[in-house]
Order: sequence, then C-alpha cells, then structure tokens
Amino acid sequence: MQLTVNGQRREVAHPDEMLVWVLRDELGLTGTHYGCGIGACGSCTVLLDGQVTRACLTPASAAAGREVTTVEGLARGEQLHPVQRAFLENPLQCGWCLPGHLMSAAALLERTPNPTPAQIEEAAGINLCRCGGYNAIRRAVARAAELKREGL
Repeated sequence: MQLTVNGQRREVAHPDEMLVWVLRDELGLTGTHYGCGIGACGSCTVLLDGQVTRACLTPASAAAGREVTTVEGLARGEQLHPVQRAFLENPLQCGWCLPGHLMSAAALLERTPNPTPAQIEEAAGINLCRCGGYNAIRRAVARAAELKREGL
C-alpha cells in the first residue's frame, strides 16, 4: 500500500498497523511520539488532510489516498515552520508532548491565522503536557501566529 507522507509517496508493508507505528518503524519518522495508545495524550498527533488526527488510533490503511503530515513535514527544507520557530523561543521541559502541540498549533493557524487566547487554549487543550508547560505552549502558539502573519 502507498501513503503520501509529507508530500512524498511511500510504500508501506503493514497497512493494518496503527499509523504511529508505520510512521516510526517502517518510515523512520520518529518525530511522531507514542504516548498513551488510547488517543488521550496527543503526542502521536499528525495531520490527515490538514485535520488533527491521533496516529495511535488510526490504521495506516485509513490514510491511503490522503495527505499525512508529520512534525518532520512542517519545515520547508531548511526553513522552519512558524510553530517550530516559536516553540524554539518558548521551550518545554521534556518535549515528549511537543510534536502533538506543534501539529495542533499548525492546524489551528492554518484555519485561524489570528487566533484569540480562547482559541489557542482550546487547540492546546487537546494535548497533554505532563511537565505542566501550558503557559509556554500558549505563548508559543501566539508567537507562531505573529510569525505566520509576518510571513516568517
């Protein structure tokens, strides 16, 4: 089976496996983290046709014919995505949740370029951070919105 991941067609041998394992083990895209395995923590978040999706709950076969974007696919060559740059300015303690927050923030900014604090809170709230870095996360998402509006 073929998947389109980060703009590239990739052959996968295990379409019945969960997408998180296909991305990590078959395709070597380890930026997508495995956390809880029940879709609650969000560390496995990817975008499927631009929509926030829990890769630990999604069979790879469900992504056939659709565009999968992982944290590795946010950057364009050497140019980091605004959410990547903003989180570098507002680092988190351990970073295990970071891929999920990056992907949720990227999806938010794609549909809402100028999010309100409440919209940022709602988008960030779907992912857990065991270190309690929620203030840094909210700052980073707001900063990413600024960078995106500035075209940086």
